Parts: sequence; structure tokens; C-alpha cells
Amino acid sequence: MTTITPQRTTAPGTSRQSRVVADAITMLRRNLLHMVRYPGLSVFTILGPVVFLLLFVFVFGGTLGAGLPGVDPAGGREAYLAYVMPGILLITIAGTAGGTATTVAMDMTEGITARFRTMAISRAAVLAGHVLGNTIQAVIAVVLVLGVGLLIGFRTTAGPVGWVAAVGMIVLIAFAITWLAVAMGMQVRSVETASNLPMVLLLLPFLGSGFVPTESMPAWLHGFAQYQPFTPFIETIRGLLLGTPLGSNPVLAVGWCVVLSVAGYSWSTAIYERKSVR
Repeated sequence: MTTITPQRTTAPGTSRQSRVVADAITMLRRNLLHMVRYPGLSVFTILGPVVFLLLFVFVFGGTLGAGLPGVDPAGGREAYLAYVMPGILLITIAGTAGGTATTVAMDMTEGITARFRTMAISRAAVLAGHVLGNTIQAVIAVVLVLGVGLLIGFRTTAGPVGWVAAVGMIVLIAFAITWLAVAMGMQVRSVETASNLPMVLLLLPFLGSGFVPTESMPAWLHGFAQYQPFTPFIETIRGLLLGTPLGSNPVLAVGWCVVLSVAGYSWSTAIYERKSVR
């Protein structure tokens, strides 16, 4: 258990916004220290997507890649590695949601959040610390998984602008998913449930364009796959890194990020105001 004793170093006339920022930095440091001291969740977050990547590329990649539109069957595995990499990156982000919800639930069930409520800490800073810390963790996990992809042959056509846009999109998606995960962790009654509830987010890349084109799906599934949030997320990253047509996907992706962030923020703050101990 990490103990935080906030210390006010600001002058009496310091604005409320400055105190909130100072508290948020303190809570962010707490969450980063927690990540370093308890690396198990971080390792699993990275290991899972790497296993998926190796499995789909080297076991299924030859067959699935040969079925992609306009792909020479002889180069199916290489083509599928390029196709599946954005989906794997989104699975990495979705996978961090389980760790986020678990750490939040631990704070709730162990009474740490209740203690924070009695201390001179901004309530917004407590939630912001979780969100910022776990967003950073998600981005680090994405970088490491992308590194594995580059080692096994993934190549991108993106220039500097494309890379900057892709990184910005990944950070925005991670931020939105983390807000949702924080709310899930505060909602549940046990740590065990908190680790399982975000599993639904891991399914969405599979039910989107992460592993096969949505056009290949049955009609009853195609509509859901096409318009659920992870499909525009994946197609935006794919377009930025590989030069595929972007269409309206960036607008949809940003819109979904706003919706998920607002929903997660509203949900988590409502719970935080209502109860402090599970």
C-alpha cells in the first residue's frame, strides 16, 4: 500500500486551479510509483498483446493475409502483419483498462479513497491522478508492443506528420478508455469483478476491423462492427501509419473519444461524490 501525505507548498493566495494541479501531480506520482512497485499488471498488459500478435501473424497470418483484398497469397503473412498491427495496438490500450479498474477498486475497497476524502486533497485530483498515470502506462505499453512488431517485420509508410498524428490519436484513445476504466473500477463491489468487467473492451477490436475487414462479416454483425468505437479507432491508426484511406474515420474516432471521456468522467465523479468505501 502506498501512503501519500499531501503537503501544501503553495502560498495562501494561490488559486484553486493551481492547488488542483499540484494535487493532481502528487496523485500522478503515487500512481507511477505504484506501477513501478507492482509491475505484474504492466507485464501482463504487454505480454497478452504480444502473444496475440505472434499467434495471429505466424499461425494464422499466411491464410488470413492471403484473403485480404488485393494481396498476393505468397506475401500473405507480411500483408497480414501490416493489417493486424493497428488492432493489436488497440488491444494493448483496451488491456490496460483491466489494470486501471483493478487499482481503482483496490483503493475503494481498502479505504484509501475514503482517507483521501478526509484530507486536504482536491477530489478532482484523485481521479486525475488515476487517469493520467494509467494513460501514461497505456502509451508505454503501446510503444513496447509496437517495438515487437517492428522487430518481426512491421513497416510503416508514415512520415513525421503521420507519426505525430498517430501518437496523438493513441494518447487520446488511451485517455478516453482510461476514464471509462476508472468509472468501472469505482462502480464494482470487489477487485475480482473490477478485473473482469473491462474484458468487454478487449472483445471490441475482434468485433471490428482489427483482424478482418468488416465487409467479410455477416450482415447482422457488419452494422455493429462498422459503427462501434474501435473500428474508427483502428482505421484511423491504420490510415496514419500505412496510408490507407482515412475517410470520416478520424472525425468519428475523435467524436468517440469525447463521448467516452465525458461518460467516464461523469460516471466516476458521480460515484465518487456518492460513496467512498465499498
